[in-house]
Amino acid sequence: MISYISFQTPPSNLHQTTMPINRIAVGTRDEATHPDALKAALAEFISTLIFVFAGEGSGMAFNKLTSDGSATPSGLVAASIAHAFALFVAVSVGANISGGHVNPAVTFGAFVGGHITLLRGILYWIAQLLGSTVACLLLKFVTNGMTTSAFSLSSGVGIWNAFVLEIVMTFGLVYTVYATALDPKKGDLGIIAPIAIGFIVGANILVGGAFDGASMNPAVSFGPALVSWTWDNHWVYWAGPLVGGGLAGLIYELFFMTRHTHEQLPTADY
Repeated sequence: MISYISFQTPPSNLHQTTMPINRIAVGTRDEATHPDALKAALAEFISTLIFVFAGEGSGMAFNKLTSDGSATPSGLVAASIAHAFALFVAVSVGANISGGHVNPAVTFGAFVGGHITLLRGILYWIAQLLGSTVACLLLKFVTNGMTTSAFSLSSGVGIWNAFVLEIVMTFGLVYTVYATALDPKKGDLGIIAPIAIGFIVGANILVGGAFDGASMNPAVSFGPALVSWTWDNHWVYWAGPLVGGGLAGLIYELFFMTRHTHEQLPTADY
C-alpha cells in the first residue's frame, strides 16, 4: 500500500483535500528489488501478454479467415469483442497482485493521482512492454510468420486527429478505472471493475478502430511495431494515451476523490 505524501500541513477539519501533485511519490531504491514489487511486475507481464496475444491474435485470425477482412465492419466488431473479453480477463487475473493495470497509460494515470510510486510504475512499464513484445513474437511463431500489424492511421485521418482521438478514448478508459477500481467510495462497484474496463475499451474500438486502430495503450502499440519494425506515427500511440490517462487521473483526483483524515462518530456515540 502506498502512502500519500503531502507537503502541506493537513487542515484541522474532518476532510483533507490536497492537490494530486502533492501526493506523487518517487519511492525508494529498495522498492525496485522488493519481492512484492517484482511479483507485481511479473503479474503485469503475464496479464499484458494474455491481453495482447488474444487481441492482436484475433485480428490475425480474422485476416486469415477472411482474406484481410479485419478492416471491414465485421472485423471491427470482432476486434471489439476480443479486446473487451481479453482485457476483462487480464485485469481480473492481475487485480489482486498488481492492480491489473495492463497499460502504461493506466499506470501513468495512477501515478499522477498518487496511487503508485514512480519506481514501481517504471517496473510496470517495463513488464507491460515486454509482455506485449513476447506475445507478438509468440503470435509470429505460432502463425508460421504472419505479420503482427502495427497500428496506423486510416486514409484521410490526420496525425493530430488521431492524437486527440487517443486522448479522448484513453481519458474514458482511465476515468473508468478510477471510478470503479481506485475510488475508495466504489463499494460493491469494484466487483464489476474488470468488466467495466473491458467494456469501455471494446466500445472505444468501435468508435476509433476505423480511424487509427484505437490503441489507448502504448504497450499494445509497441509490441506489434517492434516485431514488424513499423514505426510510422508511433509517437501518437504514446503521447495520446499518456496525456489522456494523466488528465483523467488529475481530474478525478481533483474533483471527485474524497479522503478522510478520520470518520465522524455516529450521533449515538457522543
